[in-house]
Amino acid sequence: MRLLEYQGKQLMANRGIVIPSGSMITSLQDLDGLEYPLFLKAQVPVGKRGKAGAIRTVSDVSEAVVVAEELFRITVGGYPVCALLAEEPVGIQQELYLAVLIDKKINRPLVMASQAGGMDIEAVAKKSPEKFFKQYFGLHTGIQDFQLRYLAKSLDLEKPAPFFNLVKQLITLAREVDATLLEINPLAITSKGLVALDAKVILDDKAAYRQRELFQQIMEEQQRIDKREKSEAAQMAEAANIQYIPLDGDIGIIADGAGTGMLTLDMVIDAGGRAANFCEMGGQANAEYMEKAMAAILANPQVKALVVSLIGGLTRMDEMAEGIVNYIKKTTESVPMVVRMCGTKADVGISLLEKAGIKTFADLNQAIQEIIAKSREVSNGNSD
Repeated sequence: MRLLEYQGKQLMANRGIVIPSGSMITSLQDLDGLEYPLFLKAQVPVGKRGKAGAIRTVSDVSEAVVVAEELFRITVGGYPVCALLAEEPVGIQQELYLAVLIDKKINRPLVMASQAGGMDIEAVAKKSPEKFFKQYFGLHTGIQDFQLRYLAKSLDLEKPAPFFNLVKQLITLAREVDATLLEINPLAITSKGLVALDAKVILDDKAAYRQRELFQQIMEEQQRIDKREKSEAAQMAEAANIQYIPLDGDIGIIADGAGTGMLTLDMVIDAGGRAANFCEMGGQANAEYMEKAMAAILANPQVKALVVSLIGGLTRMDEMAEGIVNYIKKTTESVPMVVRMCGTKADVGISLLEKAGIKTFADLNQAIQEIIAKSREVSNGNSD
């Protein structure tokens, strides 16, 4: 899950990291009473906003109104601009790049720093990798002092102590919120110390079950910014007392237990898919419960394909199949769907599903490979 800039900054500020003073702007009236000059920054979950003209400087309220009206009419990376972050200017002496992230090739956390802050960091990294300095660290041991000294020396920092503290704060935050990326670009050296001028934060979707409250809070904030209250899918799940977590992909997941659901979510991500949402019904669901879970998951328009992952322990598979079939009979809209089913009365459930034309699997990996292929067909416009 990718956070908006202001959300990432708030997480950092809560851990003592200095950010510029700012205010959220969701209407032109919010511009009154602010101190100028300031920056207006579109809040969308994509990068390269500067290149898209979505970060602007304004000198007074009249200019701010004109610029804000322009920004509220554009889209950036396919996302409409519904909110702006108004921030005070900061006296910058130097701009750095700093990130704590996971090296996916070897699945190890590292700190990466550079003097190339404020630039198109992907382009710089590709053309001049020697400008980036990396230090791997252990999840339990953390980063060592000699590693911090190496980074500070590589950056030619005259006052390394604040930098040491900032790196440690970022590592602690990454561990606390299960972040796969905490990026500050640029990190400004100012007369008052280090200031995070931007924040890119990505949370690990696999940790959604551990960070349920945080995920829900972030999504509700983003939905409010989109001038919507709670999504229809979230409202339906709440009314049915179903555990529901919205994510940002295109594959819906329904499971009959938390363990099964987390396994399915992990396997979807590991196979290259992205989950749109996750629904866990508990171990004693019935046909009606399944029908409501189907309705909630598919109320999310992001869902282009659905995998239902069921292990019949306390849950009866014939009842689960009945709920799925009942939902399909009542709706004219559908997405590609597969069901992984095993356990109590699975033979009866599989028979019901197959008669309804729903593809079933006993092997979860096969089910996931099938649904990822289907979701890609839909994305490419090849679904029939």
